[in-house]
Amino acid sequence: MLTFRKAAVLAVFALTALYLLRASHSATSTIPAKTADDFKADFDGLTYPATTGTPANSEFESRPYPPPRQASKKKNDAQQPLTEVVTKGLREQLQYQFPYDRAGKFPAYIWQTWKYTPASGDFGETFRPAEASWSELHPGFVHEVVTDEAAVYLLKHLYASVPEVLNAYQSLPLAVLKADFFRYLILLARGGIYTDIDTTALRSTTDWIPEEVPRSSIGLIVGIEADPNRTDWKDWYSRRIQFCQWTIQAKPGHPVLRDIVATITEDAFRMKKKGVLKNNKLDKSIVEFTGPAVWTDAVFSYLNDPNYFKMDGKNITWEAFTGMETAKKVGDVIVLPITSFSPGVQQMGAKEPDDPMAFVKHDFEGL
Repeated sequence: MLTFRKAAVLAVFALTALYLLRASHSATSTIPAKTADDFKADFDGLTYPATTGTPANSEFESRPYPPPRQASKKKNDAQQPLTEVVTKGLREQLQYQFPYDRAGKFPAYIWQTWKYTPASGDFGETFRPAEASWSELHPGFVHEVVTDEAAVYLLKHLYASVPEVLNAYQSLPLAVLKADFFRYLILLARGGIYTDIDTTALRSTTDWIPEEVPRSSIGLIVGIEADPNRTDWKDWYSRRIQFCQWTIQAKPGHPVLRDIVATITEDAFRMKKKGVLKNNKLDKSIVEFTGPAVWTDAVFSYLNDPNYFKMDGKNITWEAFTGMETAKKVGDVIVLPITSFSPGVQQMGAKEPDDPMAFVKHDFEGL
């Protein structure tokens, strides 16, 4: 039989349950579930080490583009006011925006450019094994294949504070000129490895520097493209020793990259003012304007710059590198023999792709 006391207890229990149910409903209704856009907003604010592709606990699968810089642990107490920087020359502006830290790590980035990304059905089956080889030998690296359209937005992000460089890039009349310029621009700003889409990684970048050389002492790695030991070499090549620019590894801000970016920018504006920055009207060949000739000149200019090297009265010339079969260290630059980035060309002393010094194979099927 239901007594008054039992009825009162049941009533109190029912009221309490109803109150808790409403409170719970109110709490859940005021905190909506996160959408994918919410997760992306949270993720875009994160920074992560350059040696990993994504944060370990990320709830959003896609990486932000472009990859963010590592958070700096150093305080720059002597930072110049921006108004002073913009009044300086182009090289000084680039040095301010992209400082060089030789002792820092090589950023774990791999940069490539092509008309399509690997996710596109138009990417091209011939390039897939080569493109995949870089990720396979460099697990954990951020590997980006940047399309022409994406390159514009990426450079606008990186070079917003140096509009002169952006204007020069956008003024270039040929895709091959922009592709050349992009590799220097991305390495100056972000560092890492740039390599053409038709290159195959044969060995990891950890093998590119001799074991006895501290990586903290190196800021740039280049390979020899041509070493023509013949009297008519000028009929075939632009320089007696020519450094290749289809594969380059660098730390951001390296002076060679700063110099070549400034040189190409200045040349572009000179030709634009002259009215010849147009297809079929350039007063320089592509090789001399943005290609391996101007790249080789920039490297040699740096190696002979008394601001960086103690000169003993004798310049470093092609003779220092001709016929070499092992890596050579000059200051903070590693120069690799022709076999390293040009194995199997069957000339100029290049050995086969199975040679221990063969690091990258170029198939010459790009642009």
